[in-house]
Amino acid sequence: MDWILTVIGLGLLLLAGDALVRGAVNLALRVGIPALIVSLTIVAFGTSAPELLISVQAILDGVPSIAVGNVVGSNTANILLVLGIPALLAVMHTSEHDTRSNYVQMLAASVLFIGLCLFGTLNWISGLILLAGLAAMLLHAMKAIHSHRNSDEGEDTEVVEGADPNMSWIKIAFFLVVGLVGLPIGANLLIDGATSIARSFQISEAVIGLTLVAVGTSLPELATTVMAALRRQSDVALGNVIGSNLFNLLGIMGVASLIGDIPIDPEFLRFDLWVMLGTSLLLVPFVFFKKDIGRKTGIGLSFIYAVYVVMLLN
Repeated sequence: MDWILTVIGLGLLLLAGDALVRGAVNLALRVGIPALIVSLTIVAFGTSAPELLISVQAILDGVPSIAVGNVVGSNTANILLVLGIPALLAVMHTSEHDTRSNYVQMLAASVLFIGLCLFGTLNWISGLILLAGLAAMLLHAMKAIHSHRNSDEGEDTEVVEGADPNMSWIKIAFFLVVGLVGLPIGANLLIDGATSIARSFQISEAVIGLTLVAVGTSLPELATTVMAALRRQSDVALGNVIGSNLFNLLGIMGVASLIGDIPIDPEFLRFDLWVMLGTSLLLVPFVFFKKDIGRKTGIGLSFIYAVYVVMLLN
């Protein structure tokens, strides 16, 4: 039964990821908003729903370390796997899109989160600070949307591959709903099945939280990014990862910190938080120096994640 749940969950993730990309890209086309901005809000928040559900439940169940491990592990997996695996399938032409501002915000959120963790416990004050950062990020995104709408530049006429300018509002809404609802359901089915399988092999819950749960909750981002890369929508792919990591740190940990105090395991401060920050810095060449994410890079990112998992298991 566990294997069946895992397969069903994975299939639902792939279908819902494709639906969400279709809906988000066509929504951007219809209302005149760049697909990148949509991916930083609707897509990123929708695919982060599993992390939110699991982190909140972990606090309520009295296992706060799972909440931290889930977010830290997911952010690491987002960069190394969610960008690495799609790059094995198709070159991601991220050099064609300017993500510098959002990337700097992601780095700032990472530093802020690590700084708060250094105090030893995340409490309601930490939660308010993180949520204030999220509000500032959303305000910046809204200003970018307003600026785009009011700009006199009519040069951005490139049609995103796979977009349908004649798609009805009902169909767009249908795709968005299927994606936003199907992704967390699929992730939960897969995590429940995979966690039961892992426990049957006597793998500790701590390792499950940092690896299996983290990867499981990153599968929506992976499914969405694979579909976006195959459709040559690299703006959605990179924007989704940056936006999701932002929401994980500021939104999910902000909400979780308001629900209850979160003691920070010393091991997070010694190793995992710095791995998360280090992997974030790996994106500098692609964001600031206009490098495309190709197959060699995909192999490198995937290999780094494999080494990280091996170190966790030892």
